[in-house]
Amino acid sequence: MVKPIALGAGIGLLTFLAVNRVDIWPVVLVIGLGGVLYASGITGRLNLASGQRRQASLPNIEFSDIGGQNTAKSELQEALEALRRPQAYAALGIRPLKGILLIGPPGTGKTLLAKAAAHYTQAAFVFASGSEFVEMYAGVGAQRVRQLFQAARNSAKKEGRGSAIIFIDEIEVMAGKRGQHQSHLEYDQTLNQLLVEMDGITTEEDVQVLVMAATNRADLLDQALTRPGRFDRVVRVDLPDREGRRRILELHTRNKPLAPGVDLDAVARETFGLSGAHLESVCNEAAILALREGQTAISSDHFQSSVDKVLLGEKLDRQLREQEIRRVAVHEGGHALVSEWLVPGSVSSVTIAPRGMALGFVRQAPADDRLLETEAELRHDICVCLAGSAAERLLLGEASTGATSDFEKAWEIARRMIFAGLSELGIVQEEAVSADVLYQTVHRIMERERDRVEGFLQSRAPWLETLASRLVAEETLDGNSVRQLMAQPGIA
Repeated sequence: MVKPIALGAGIGLLTFLAVNRVDIWPVVLVIGLGGVLYASGITGRLNLASGQRRQASLPNIEFSDIGGQNTAKSELQEALEALRRPQAYAALGIRPLKGILLIGPPGTGKTLLAKAAAHYTQAAFVFASGSEFVEMYAGVGAQRVRQLFQAARNSAKKEGRGSAIIFIDEIEVMAGKRGQHQSHLEYDQTLNQLLVEMDGITTEEDVQVLVMAATNRADLLDQALTRPGRFDRVVRVDLPDREGRRRILELHTRNKPLAPGVDLDAVARETFGLSGAHLESVCNEAAILALREGQTAISSDHFQSSVDKVLLGEKLDRQLREQEIRRVAVHEGGHALVSEWLVPGSVSSVTIAPRGMALGFVRQAPADDRLLETEAELRHDICVCLAGSAAERLLLGEASTGATSDFEKAWEIARRMIFAGLSELGIVQEEAVSADVLYQTVHRIMERERDRVEGFLQSRAPWLETLASRLVAEETLDGNSVRQLMAQPGIA
């Protein structure tokens, strides 16, 4: 009844203004905008009330389907036992955990772990992302939090389960530190409601609700959220080590035909620093390359090319001048020789085929993952970065702009050395070092390593000349070819 009256009053008002020769278009625009916002609010409330988009069937993912996260899986399974054996926990007076926070870089499997947790506990699974709770209208985010918890309880009762898991991805969007948004308290209201809901979870409820959340920016979260009693346990989900990478590669190649001779250990060794998502992409790209070539199995060459593609991008059809090809070959040859000189066996391949922003590159395969770096290892890395430009000056008379990114990387390594107490300054605090002192110290480190590299290359110029010529002729060489060249007697 109210809507027809309001509509009639609005039409009457517009007619009155028009008769009195008042410009009604601004009024029409305001009314139309209000109607659109009202309609969208109604639609949003209907979608929220239904809860359909937040509920999901029980994920068919088990912990055995996730590789490279043994520590995280063990810690998570222990925390989930309260949902599997509530009577045993109650007998010992153990309070069930209210929240589990998964922290780690992107692509390491945090969402997969949450899905596996739901399957492991046979709990109802409800999901959301942090951005779904933030709106410009006051109170909408808090309402959505309440509805999310209610949807979890309703879903568990409907499925006949005694527990439910709520998974919130990218939780830092809605749970940032309070007081950061001076002009908009909607963020704080949403977080406050989440805190209240988590405090309200008790073992006496018909449905036991466990909140799981994932983030790669734990530094942004409010301290009230991460205290015990809310997110009781923080699980680190780090980049996989070598054995973990091997396990991930095995999982992602289960349904892919591999050619004889494919060594997944070698692929795992050459993919240091890659996440599980990257490794899945490596396997997928290798299969695509095999299909593109009309092969029925994936070979080692396909894996080599797929690693390069994931790291650097697709091979480009960029046409270089003959002088540029020669310069790139000399540059990359310098990187390869110095790397192999400092760490024998470290070069996996060297190529002058342009990919992404790189005109050429040397792919290194460390024998072991480095969790800690010594001063000698950092100086070796600086030497490898400076070797390209040094090789250009030696054989071509001058360097080029191709070494810009190498210099930036070397400069950053030198800075890390200084603030790790591995320079002549000793132990220092970053804020206490002036810009001039920092510059002079970094410059001395760089000059020392550049002299070292130039001395090595000058005494082995025939190696560099031979390697550059072979790269121009063959475009790509594996690490064994570089090592065989350096082992030839009398060439240096």
